[in-house]
Amino acid sequence: MSSSNIGPLGLPFPGASGNPVMDEAEVDAAIARLELDMHDLQHRHRDLFSYANAWAERYDAIMAVTPHGRREVVEKRLHRIGVRWGVATGPRMTMQFPALKNPV
Repeated sequence: MSSSNIGPLGLPFPGASGNPVMDEAEVDAAIARLELDMHDLQHRHRDLFSYANAWAERYDAIMAVTPHGRREVVEKRLHRIGVRWGVATGPRMTMQFPALKNPV
């Protein structure tokens, strides 16, 4: 991919000349980069609306370049990240796991 096809999120523009779809490794790298950036994303967008909007832009950018056969898997991964960071609906695990089992 040439640098002229790269959008502001570091992902190719959908419909750009060349191959607008990433391969599996590139999609995984984009998701990993998103996970690493979530703390900074939350910090830079102080109100919930702008934070959720920034998340949605990244979600849409990744989905736009995901191969059709991987869309369902990628969508589920992104949803789990969104739940973890509070920008998607779903239950979060808040239960404590004891380090030692209680003696019977």
